Amino acid sequence: MATVAADGRPVTVATWYLLEEDGHVTLGLDAKRARLKHLHADPRVSLTVLARDDWYSHVSLQGRVLSITDDVGLRDIDRLARHYTGDAYTNRERARVTAQVEIERWHVWGKLRDL
Repeated sequence: MATVAADGRPVTVATWYLLEEDGHVTLGLDAKRARLKHLHADPRVSLTVLARDDWYSHVSLQGRVLSITDDVGLRDIDRLARHYTGDAYTNRERARVTAQVEIERWHVWGKLRDL
């Protein structure tokens, strides 16, 4: 996940995501992380999803965060954690938020282009 810092530099971090049926992307974020400040100031975001067996093959998405809401009861981060690990999110102490991203453009590279 890439965001834009206040001074204009790009900042990237690994992030759990889910592509929803409505075409939006759900992100679960720690409520105290710097990237959340970046998104409030500039909602532009980019995600790159790598193929599991071939990191050269990927889908890259660019879009904007439409909303950032409190993750009440950690429902969204639990859904993300179950998707990635099979279990609920383990850290129940820190506040979480959910960001909904609208995809504005995307491209595919490598063997994924043939799907």
